[in-house]
Amino acid sequence: MSPLLQRCSLGCLVTVFGSFSASRNKLVTQAAAAATPHLYYLRKTMHYQTEQRGHPHSPDYRIYFKTSQGKYISPFHDIPLVVETEQVLFNMVVEVPRWSNAKMEIATKEPLNPIKQDVKKGKLRYVANIFPHKGYIWNYGALPQTWEDPDHTDKETECCGDNDPIDVCEIGTQVCLPGQVIQVKVLGILAMIDEGEMDWKVIAINAEDPDAKNLNNIEDVRKSRPGHLEATVDWFRKYKVPDGKPENRFGFNGQFKDKDFAVEIIKSTHEHWRALVQKQTNSGEIACKNISCCESPFKCSADEARDVVNSVRTSIMLFHKDDRIHNNSRQKLLGLS
Repeated sequence: MSPLLQRCSLGCLVTVFGSFSASRNKLVTQAAAAATPHLYYLRKTMHYQTEQRGHPHSPDYRIYFKTSQGKYISPFHDIPLVVETEQVLFNMVVEVPRWSNAKMEIATKEPLNPIKQDVKKGKLRYVANIFPHKGYIWNYGALPQTWEDPDHTDKETECCGDNDPIDVCEIGTQVCLPGQVIQVKVLGILAMIDEGEMDWKVIAINAEDPDAKNLNNIEDVRKSRPGHLEATVDWFRKYKVPDGKPENRFGFNGQFKDKDFAVEIIKSTHEHWRALVQKQTNSGEIACKNISCCESPFKCSADEARDVVNSVRTSIMLFHKDDRIHNNSRQKLLGLS
């Protein structure tokens, strides 16, 4: 392994965005020459594991992330944004598989940021089927190490960020799993405005998809998949209407912006994330605990990260024990046992 790769553990090696035609050597050279760190990247051999807590479709269900060495990590902060390959690829954390309805998301306010099902007014959230579609019409997730800063006003839309990692719609043919980490090619971006907040939607494709070599920008999607982009706008416009909310709005008249524009937005959200984990901006309720970000005051040890997950396991066990005691007492009261 080169000295450059030995400098820091997972997530602490940095590089800058190169052009889309940049070679692997150029990216590494840029990383060595950069006076200011910009983007955390990933060695191609790194893999991730997930570990479930609780039961699916329940409020206590969580998906935690681990490295291939079994160390617990945050998918928000410890998985690098950019992947070191021959082309510029990004890691995507899949939250919701295509055709499913449970609104799964990275828990930004919980330590180590596991994936959980969103809850509103005490009820688990499921998106409605927007005719003629079933559930989400793409694999849906987020780019790690990005953050849409609620204190940052976008100069084009004049809206502030939604306080979450930037969202991704992956349009490949494979149906992914919650917690799967895939490498994607960015193709474009949609500027959705959700209840007055900026909520960018990156359009991307899994780099291992058979169509990936033929899709390089948003126009390629328009030509090869007629109606797909229009369906995406229609879905995002209407998906909250069954819950009694108004239709969502869009910047740029609902037109998709190209790949280069998308990358600039991703760069901006990555810089906001860096300020977040380095405590250079107000984090509010965002949980920034991580095991790999060298300049972060929120960095913790692998043992501390393990303790976080173990404490959740204990809490769930106690919850179910109390629930069983309650059910047994109720059955005795009713004469059923």
